[in-house]
Amino acid sequence: MAIKPHAHISLVTLGVSDVARSARFYEQLGFVRKFRRAGNDVAFFEAGGIVLACFGVDDLARDAGLPTMAAREGFRGAALAWNCVNENDVDAVVAAAVKAGGTCLKPPQKAFWGGHSGYFADPDGHVWEVAHNPQFPLTPEGTPRLPD
Repeated sequence: MAIKPHAHISLVTLGVSDVARSARFYEQLGFVRKFRRAGNDVAFFEAGGIVLACFGVDDLARDAGLPTMAAREGFRGAALAWNCVNENDVDAVVAAAVKAGGTCLKPPQKAFWGGHSGYFADPDGHVWEVAHNPQFPLTPEGTPRLPD
């Protein structure tokens, strides 16, 4: 049984160690910061059809009613994705992320599924895949359209 209204993601919140540093990183990648609040305790960015937020990791855990965890090393079991119109854009986004203070995890290259992709981590280790997938056409706004 489907939940009404339809299932969708409207906002992704990343728990970060330094909101100001994360805000600078995402602004350097071209995300537009909106809805600034006094105190600089959270940063909101327009991110296509959703909102990306950076919030202190301890504050995020407390808000969810969870204990904070010591810093985690390695893969956290999730990745955000940035789909691009072409392979050159993939290369440019990964390079821009590194220039802004991120870490290249996997240089852009031909992917086994027929596209071109690479991975970077933001300053807090959040993993991003950057990909051109010829099987998922993008709208002019950059939203992927999945084939039936």
